[in-house]
Amino acid sequence: MALPRDMRLKGHRTFDYIHKNSIKYHGKLMTFKVAKSNPEIILSHKSRYSSNNLRIAIAISKKVSKKAVDRNKIRRILQEWLLKNIQKINSHKPYWLLVNLRFGDFCNDKNKLLEEFQNLMFKSHLIK
Repeated sequence: MALPRDMRLKGHRTFDYIHKNSIKYHGKLMTFKVAKSNPEIILSHKSRYSSNNLRIAIAISKKVSKKAVDRNKIRRILQEWLLKNIQKINSHKPYWLLVNLRFGDFCNDKNKLLEEFQNLMFKSHLIK
């Protein structure tokens, strides 16, 4: 199941803002970039949803896997975890999160991937 529209990030200005104004959290498999939300940037997308809540983008390079099928599988695993574990209480946080997966062969190690994802979510204080 994919993330709802009101939780996704889009637009090059949004990603430029995150790269310049974020706090970085590093793990062995992935990097988190967390920035305070800036709703003015996404006003041009005419979003009818509230933009002052947690929004997420998951970027997976072709260096992780050449096959789009594998990259989409990893993306769905992370999105599924988010939907299960972020309650309404946590979704009001005004932060934007960019998840960048590093090079590595972890397509088949779902537990290792989710363990690190969860640890970085706690480390970045996006969930309690």
